[in-house]
Amino acid sequence: MPYSLPTKPAERTRLWEGEDTDLSNIPQRRGPISSTPGEVSYHPDTLPRASSLSEVDVQHELSTTPKFNITPSLSASRVERLVRERQLRKNVSYTLVDEAADGKVEASMGPIGCCGGGGGDGGATGGGIECSQDNNVGTSGVSEKGQQQQRATQRLLVVANRLPVSAQRDGDNWDLKLSAGGLVSALLGVKQNFETRWIGWAGVNVHDEKGRMSLTESLASKGCVPVFLDDDTVDQYYNGYCNNVLWPLFHYIGLSQEDRLAGTRSLDSQFMAYKNANQLFADVVFSQYQEGDVVWCHDYHLMFLPKCLKEMDPQMKVGWFLHTPFPSSEIYRTLPMRSELLKAVLTADLIGFHTYDYARHFVSACTRILGLEGTPEGVEDQGKLTRVAAFPIGIDPERFIQALETDLVKCHIKLLRSRFEGCKVMLGVDRLDMIKGIPQKLLAFELFLEKNPEWREKVLLVQIAVPTRTDVHEYQRLTSQVHEIVGRINGRFGTLTFMPIHHLDRSLAFHQLCALYAITDVLLVTSLRDGMNLVSYEFVACQNEKKGVLVLSEFSGAAQSLGAGAMLVNPWNIEEMSIAIRDALNMPEMERKERHNHNFSHVTHHTAQAWADTFVSELNDTIVEAELRTLRVPPVLPTQQALTKFQGSKNRLLILGFSGTITAQVEPPRRRGPDQIKEMKLQLDPGLRDALTTLCSDSNTIIVILSGSERTLLDEAFAGFDLWLAAENGMFLRHTKGDWMTTMPEHVNMDWVESVQLVFDYFCERTPRSYVESRETSLVWNYKYADVEFGRVQARDMLQHLWTGPISNAAVDVVQGSKSVEVRPVGVSKGSAIDRILYEIIQSKHAGFHIDFVMCIGHFLSKDEDVFTYFDPELPFERDPHHACNGKTDRALDRRLAAKSCDRLLAKSNKVGVVRTKSFPLTSPDRGGSHVRTNSLKDCKYTERDTMELELGSIMNITVDTYFSCAVGLKRSAARYSLPTSDEVVVFLNSLANAYVKPVANGDKSAYLSLETSNPAW
Repeated sequence: MPYSLPTKPAERTRLWEGEDTDLSNIPQRRGPISSTPGEVSYHPDTLPRASSLSEVDVQHELSTTPKFNITPSLSASRVERLVRERQLRKNVSYTLVDEAADGKVEASMGPIGCCGGGGGDGGATGGGIECSQDNNVGTSGVSEKGQQQQRATQRLLVVANRLPVSAQRDGDNWDLKLSAGGLVSALLGVKQNFETRWIGWAGVNVHDEKGRMSLTESLASKGCVPVFLDDDTVDQYYNGYCNNVLWPLFHYIGLSQEDRLAGTRSLDSQFMAYKNANQLFADVVFSQYQEGDVVWCHDYHLMFLPKCLKEMDPQMKVGWFLHTPFPSSEIYRTLPMRSELLKAVLTADLIGFHTYDYARHFVSACTRILGLEGTPEGVEDQGKLTRVAAFPIGIDPERFIQALETDLVKCHIKLLRSRFEGCKVMLGVDRLDMIKGIPQKLLAFELFLEKNPEWREKVLLVQIAVPTRTDVHEYQRLTSQVHEIVGRINGRFGTLTFMPIHHLDRSLAFHQLCALYAITDVLLVTSLRDGMNLVSYEFVACQNEKKGVLVLSEFSGAAQSLGAGAMLVNPWNIEEMSIAIRDALNMPEMERKERHNHNFSHVTHHTAQAWADTFVSELNDTIVEAELRTLRVPPVLPTQQALTKFQGSKNRLLILGFSGTITAQVEPPRRRGPDQIKEMKLQLDPGLRDALTTLCSDSNTIIVILSGSERTLLDEAFAGFDLWLAAENGMFLRHTKGDWMTTMPEHVNMDWVESVQLVFDYFCERTPRSYVESRETSLVWNYKYADVEFGRVQARDMLQHLWTGPISNAAVDVVQGSKSVEVRPVGVSKGSAIDRILYEIIQSKHAGFHIDFVMCIGHFLSKDEDVFTYFDPELPFERDPHHACNGKTDRALDRRLAAKSCDRLLAKSNKVGVVRTKSFPLTSPDRGGSHVRTNSLKDCKYTERDTMELELGSIMNITVDTYFSCAVGLKRSAARYSLPTSDEVVVFLNSLANAYVKPVANGDKSAYLSLETSNPAW
């Protein structure tokens, strides 16, 4: 790889903001914008300020490469940078190995914020209080390792529903104990690189101010900050919306019809409590936040938190991680508030899941429900990319390995071996929860004893079932069911001296659990649906001597990490599990060692520290990459400035798009997806009719409607207005008082239309709700209303058919929109029609006519954004070497030449493809050496190009201050400005109509009335 690694492991290399470092060895970043070198030049003053890099860092990166040649190798550059940072972290950790080797498991709890200390009695089965519904039963606390080197670290604010400690009041004092849960176990294993501060609810309601202050002080010594919630909020937010709505949904547990009907009435109030609780968390986070901190939000309890934090500080680094499964889109879409939650989570910079399946389900939900574009990197919404990735969680294996060497654990191991001598031991460690599959596990063991009588009294099952939510009826019923099955099996196969099942409805101390792991022959994990399940990791960490067998449910997240060394089973198939139990007990020693070694290597390498390091490193890199990959985020149109220039001009040119710009918006239906019938009927926004009438009545204001729509549609929409119409991307042109004329070249070959039509019709039949627009000069296949993922797959298949067949030798452009594929003659775009329109304007205006104000507004495909660059006085250009330069006219022509690279550039930045089969220049030399336009008209051939260009140059008199280009609904565009929706366009055009020059009371016609717009924001 093209980067060097440090030769001294002990030497600290600065990775985070606030440290001094030399970036000379770090590969320079290249953003995924363009494949043509030299097209885009980034400068430090044009990059938005972000908290991921200091200004000095950005200056350094940009100064070393004056031009970022954006290439497809961006992904490799990002990976190389992350790999290098990973190696640096390893080198830093070398200096801690010797110190860590002498560390011991401590019974007392150290500062949580520094991730030091452990809790012998606070393990997953050691008297801890349940942390959250989704967390697996793991162990908590970490061993305190020697003195670490003093060095600058990045602050990490960990925000979860519950703190890693549970608090119990004793007068004015508080007794703090470590809580149970996989999240606690994992995050307390994060020791290096970060100064961690944990923010969350302490699990108790404190009503008096004195008690809150004393609890805050007690938690501060452990690196924790409390969020105080009242009883009603806890009941509706935690017990209600989190545990009764989100948790069952995410674990594929369906509610009964009675429960659904009863819960519908209270769902709105629970959702409001959920949002209010997230805002309370955000307030506390913001009070602790310092610039440069990383805020790491955890779990389904806090899906609204990223949105709240970004509203407080858009530059805040925010990551969100889900510790439960994320259901398929077909399950998730049943949630009434589905869209609000997805949009809130998407405001985070990085979204993490345990497995790729969960990440894929999330992206699918965003595309199917929100209609956003899913990419291999995440979810894109109008240019903003939210990265979505899988980050498998881990544990701190050293804590378990070192615990096995302590006298306390060794003594307990000896005791258990003596107690279970002569028997194979199978173990289950679970919360007593519906998703853990405890009844299925017991039934499989019962079937195994039935079919394998030779194993009776030779094998036993130890089931640790930690009680949870004992006040909920469903959990009470589950407890009764489990006890009934245990009693039946012990009654059938037990004797006076032997019981096949040892069932405990309680938790174990940490040393007891480690000893039990160590003497176990087979661990049974039969989760029906589980985010990860760290019990399997803890078992592997304690089995380096015995090398027991792991029987693992394929529905647990750990199956993707430990599946190679485990025996995967379907917990719903009782017979299959009984066979797996038999095979595990009879497995040869060599195979057991091979399987264990594979899993042990994974557990020791993919630790909690590596998990946190990777996530935070990806988060930092995501923010840096977002800065570098952004082509241009146009600022909002300065409407007051545009109004002032409009009033001060004499002759004005307004170029307006049609669809998505001045069309009437259709009110979204109360169901999934847009209303296809209404949206396909494009109509002029009724609120613009009066404004257009006023603007068109002024002979000094020229209005041009540029559209890809058919002529008949434009005729119907703009009947009665005095303006110019350019239909089908400029291939047809007319003034509303004249006839249509064509700008189509004389010798354009349209033989491809019939064969392309057949391909489009074929895919239209195969893709429900897609349709074909047959125009005179182009064909469009649109799948906007079809299933997004299926439509995208069909579009890829269609392109392969087109390139290998109908258009393989045709002079056409294939333009891929976000949800469409268009085939049109090569070189046709809205920008290429502008010169023809201007020429017609020259013919209709008097001598001495000059245009001194140009406004271009539209929602265009990237290929058609050359219309934005056509008039731009600041756009650099290349002069035609074959033609004498002639002022503004040559500049305009050369801008159009430069704009041909603009569509390629924007195609990558906007994820919209522009594919060319052939490229023809706008001018071509004739035999005599002069230049003749290749797109000559049927009625008017431009054989005297010099004369036309002189005439065009004579009417254009615009400057930087009098030219405004504005993209509608696009966050990245070649336009200078932007407006979010067509509603703002309507308001702005109405303000133009109201801001016309009018005589004041004294009759001075040269004075202006300064009229404020109706929009208070302007």
